[in-house]
Amino acid sequence: MQSPDRPMQAPRASYAYKASLVGSAHRFDLTDEGLAWQAGGRSGLWSYADIAAVRLSYRPISMQSRRFRADIEHCGGGRIAVLSTTWQTVTLMAPQDRDFRAFIVDLHRRMAEAGSTAVLSGGITRGAYAAAAALLVLVAVALAALLVRALATGAWSGALFLAGFAALFSWQIGGFIRRNRPRRYAFGALPKALLP
Repeated sequence: MQSPDRPMQAPRASYAYKASLVGSAHRFDLTDEGLAWQAGGRSGLWSYADIAAVRLSYRPISMQSRRFRADIEHCGGGRIAVLSTTWQTVTLMAPQDRDFRAFIVDLHRRMAEAGSTAVLSGGITRGAYAAAAALLVLVAVALAALLVRALATGAWSGALFLAGFAALFSWQIGGFIRRNRPRRYAFGALPKALLP
């Protein structure tokens, strides 16, 4: 039972994931003192006020199309990554959407309460975004040219294939580009597109 002299402590929030099949799990705990983390042989305790930056992003891979990532930087130069998926078997990467979201929301709440001045950003960097957008435009122009040629020569099956490929490409890559648009956000307004 809590002593009447001591203040109530906030409940401890935890999150863990396996970044690969081999190796130990990465574990994170939100304590009253700060963010306690353990990743492989490294560990640390960062006070919420000492967290310099948080970047949220959408990072799908072939095994898991709904994969999100948070990169957390310390003012002393360290960086840790928190992923929304965990490896379970050679062929199964399981999503942990609810737990990841709760952890990230609680981390931001605790940082705000500690008076953090961290830089909060979402998406990929501006340079990477510009390169991805330029590549997307180039592919779209090439597909459009091939589609026009297929229609002009009467290659209906080729035109149908190109139209299907363009639709799939737009859905997959367009979603990545749309979600990862570079942005800044505030503690009370986390970007919905970058959280499960």
